[in-house]
Amino acid sequence: MKIKLLILSLCLQGYYLYAQDSLKKYGLYIITAPEKLKETIAADSNKVFVEIKGYVTEVLLDIKYATTQNVFYTKLYDKPYAIIRLPVAIALAKVQQDLKQYGIGLKIYDAYRPYSITCRMWDLMPDSVYMGKPWRGSKHNRGISLDVTLIDLKTKKELRMPTPYDALIYPAHPDFMGLPDSIVQNRKLLISTMNKHGFTVAKNEWWHFDFMAGVNYELLDIPQKEILKMIDKKKIKK
Repeated sequence: MKIKLLILSLCLQGYYLYAQDSLKKYGLYIITAPEKLKETIAADSNKVFVEIKGYVTEVLLDIKYATTQNVFYTKLYDKPYAIIRLPVAIALAKVQQDLKQYGIGLKIYDAYRPYSITCRMWDLMPDSVYMGKPWRGSKHNRGISLDVTLIDLKTKKELRMPTPYDALIYPAHPDFMGLPDSIVQNRKLLISTMNKHGFTVAKNEWWHFDFMAGVNYELLDIPQKEILKMIDKKKIKK
């Protein structure tokens, strides 16, 4: 019995080391332990995570990767999580405030994404143009990227955009102009308002925005549900 337990222990240790090595094979520094994330937050409060709904109260969530209605036809999240770093949420609330005067709001498709999900996406579709590259990591993995579109606040319907979300085709590029003027204007409003508050649109996806901050946000491979346990919902500062 003792021999069997020893063998099991060695196997588990070997698996653990393999898992750790697999995260380091590209030479990336990736935080995998919630305790380590807590240390970075203690050192810099800008790194705290919050729920987007707590800051952008009228936002709609349509987290595609919590369903099979996405480009992979695969459910990648067990629940529709929408969490992000604090400065990103504050900036997004300002975006919503500017849009509200036009009767327009925001819908979120995705926010923080664990690094292992980025790797899985690459395995499912190794497209170097549209997919996040495992050897670089994604700003989604850093908690400073959002996939977002516009909605009519009264009807809650999406405004017409160049393509559906995750349409991996050239018309999804923000500089594509072969579109009706109304769609171009909708895209322009989204991009210009996001730009105003510190976001930069991806060169090949009109819906993807990175928050350009002067803080080094580490790559994370911590499940959203583990980060949610760290969020103090009583401390919401708008």
